[in-house]
Amino acid sequence: MTAATAVYPSLSDRVVLVTGGGSGIGAAIVESFARQKARIGFVDIDAAASARVLARLEGLGAQCHFEACDVRDTAALRRSVESARRALGPITILVNNAARDDRHVTEEVTPEYWDERIAVNLKHQFFAAQAVLPDMKAAGRGAIVNFGSVSWMVGQGGMVAYTAAKSAVLGLTRSLARDYGPYNIRVNAIAPGWILTERQRKLWLTPESLARVLEAQCLKRELAEDDIARVVLFLASDEAGAITAQHYVVDGGRL
Repeated sequence: MTAATAVYPSLSDRVVLVTGGGSGIGAAIVESFARQKARIGFVDIDAAASARVLARLEGLGAQCHFEACDVRDTAALRRSVESARRALGPITILVNNAARDDRHVTEEVTPEYWDERIAVNLKHQFFAAQAVLPDMKAAGRGAIVNFGSVSWMVGQGGMVAYTAAKSAVLGLTRSLARDYGPYNIRVNAIAPGWILTERQRKLWLTPESLARVLEAQCLKRELAEDDIARVVLFLASDEAGAITAQHYVVDGGRL
């Protein structure tokens, strides 16, 4: 994050839980909240990558808690939420970031693979939101940010289980916003464009694919993790206090 990043006093000392916080966009979100002086809990399946994030957080003097967790395991996810609550206090901000955008051939998708893709890209978002609801109701406020994707909006192929799950995030978000609204809990979604994380650069980036995306974008630059983290901070803060049930596309003007 740069020195020019906005500071949101309403985030100071808030307890935040981020899923998939050990790398990529999730790690940027975790560090961004730490710089806002929030108390940070995060879960991730990759303990080694998460240890590096923890080291950076400690360098910032942040109060933080990590739980190794496979979010596809709902019981483990619930236990991780409870552990974060015991370590940090009641959770009033949830960022449902964890996902896997592995490519797959439609003809080869099995029922088991389909269920696993839904579990990692959609199911955990609902159960994480359900798990933090008591804290937010007791506090009389809360903010949940769910992660979708522009992939289904641009009609991307080769990942049908992923795009199906990510399109469903919009329906999940709007329904949760309606159900949670009476408790002053806001629920919004972000749809990132192609954010060039280390994973994306390693697995999918080619000169040709980058050229196609930049041609489609209004902004002729690569998009980075902090481009998303900044929007998450805003939506979680009191500055967005009247914003709920919305779907924010952050893609450099690709759509």
